[in-house]
Amino acid sequence: MIKVQGLTKHYRDLIAVDQISFEVPKGEILGFLGPNGAGKSTTMKMITGFLAPSKGTVHINGLDVFDNPIEVKGQIGYLPETPPLYLDMTARVYLRHVAELKNLPYGMIKNEIDRVAERTGISHVMDRLLANLSKGYRQRVGLAQALLGSPPVLILDEPSSGLDPAQIREIRDTIRDLAQEHTVVLSTHILPEVTMICNRVIIIDRGRIVADDKITDLTGQGRISTHLQLRLTDANEATEAVLDDLAPVDSFEVSEDGLQYEIFLQKADESVPNKLLSALLKKNIEVLSLQPVIPSLEDIFLKAISKDSNTPS
Repeated sequence: MIKVQGLTKHYRDLIAVDQISFEVPKGEILGFLGPNGAGKSTTMKMITGFLAPSKGTVHINGLDVFDNPIEVKGQIGYLPETPPLYLDMTARVYLRHVAELKNLPYGMIKNEIDRVAERTGISHVMDRLLANLSKGYRQRVGLAQALLGSPPVLILDEPSSGLDPAQIREIRDTIRDLAQEHTVVLSTHILPEVTMICNRVIIIDRGRIVADDKITDLTGQGRISTHLQLRLTDANEATEAVLDDLAPVDSFEVSEDGLQYEIFLQKADESVPNKLLSALLKKNIEVLSLQPVIPSLEDIFLKAISKDSNTPS
């Protein structure tokens, strides 16, 4: 559905996007993450044909974005970080204007406007000036314009930017519903949003992809953890000797009070917890808890951009 190859963007000496490549198959919801200035919005603009790349190609449904700009724009619904609204228009007039720009058949425009208005929950504000709508409703109108014509691909750049928690939840639910019918690329700073909506994530930093995988694979969900957390009832110096003698243990860290150990294994081994408990009990070391540590998406994100920041430019 989306195929990006060697995409690069230079601004004189600044490399905003550095030869990134990825594919998004039909029906996937891709989370596109990165810190400020990482190149996310620049990439979104190149995918939609809004910005020309210095090098590389983008194909949507087999069509080159830059060789077939008109055809491709009919395949994409784009919501930029700041929705392109005319505040002196009503929502209805604005959506009709966008529908005409998209060359939708005249006879279907009214029904199409009614469809996207109902889908995004703005039917009751259609005759109000956009200037008088809250930011949450303006975001919904921006999403509605992206849906006009039912494009197979949706590119959503920070759709929850500046919204309050209730509005974020509403937008999140709307996007989740839309994903049943569209291939979605979602760029956002809100990591819980990605976890709840997306099934795959790409992390970009300084214009380069530093992680690309399914969320469940990145975080290790459903797999045996290589990170264990041990908590004791009382500090016991013999604990370190037990850990040193346990072959699968690669390293460990001890809290200042000596009660908690972060244990890192050389490889995943489901037998380690039982072996460790048995060894501790033989030394009369009282264990309060022993559990695997599953990294969150935030942990993965911070680790990925930290690792990249230490890589020479």
